[in-house]
Amino acid sequence: MIKHILLDLDGTLTDPKVGITTSARYGLNKVGHPIAEDLNIDWIIGPPLKASLAKLLNVTVDDVLAEQALLGYRERFAVKGLYENHLFADVEPTLKKLTEQGYHLYLATAKPEIYARQILEHFNLLQYFVHPYGSELNGERTNKGDLIAYILEKEQLNAEECLMVGDREHDILGARRNGIETIAVEYGYGSDQELTEAAPKARIKTFAEVLDLI
Repeated sequence: MIKHILLDLDGTLTDPKVGITTSARYGLNKVGHPIAEDLNIDWIIGPPLKASLAKLLNVTVDDVLAEQALLGYRERFAVKGLYENHLFADVEPTLKKLTEQGYHLYLATAKPEIYARQILEHFNLLQYFVHPYGSELNGERTNKGDLIAYILEKEQLNAEECLMVGDREHDILGARRNGIETIAVEYGYGSDQELTEAAPKARIKTFAEVLDLI
């Protein structure tokens, strides 16, 4: 029986496209590697950001340039980018219903916890979560599997009583690594092919459909 629901943030609860992509362009610009305005970089939404910036820079994730671009990104994101964001339809009322029905909600995002908490507070959603779990600014727990393992240990949760809801393969594969069933949302940033290959237990077109599946 499901008692605990782990929820991704970007692409699942909120649409952070403007803030993330604009801040990424700012960070790349700062290190002297501007990218074309018409280049679609929506694929960077969800996975660990430093690795995505390294890919755009064509360097390894350990390269100092990737770190500098990440610092540039945060310079803008921390002040402005995290608010260039909006909730997907039905998110707030669905979270409210889930908590009223007795489910324990945990945020599980690769985004640094400090930003994730601010975003939830901004949208008045923090009240629905037992705890908003995210990564550390030093890059620790940006891997979704590591993050979920940390949540299970920290909260002493039984994986069989947990469910993960997310929009990218990282959410599905990270949960599966920890023995957790998954629901993928189709309105986020994971392509149809990506979700098909990751093979979640179920797929939903709106966040409110979570209520029907549990």
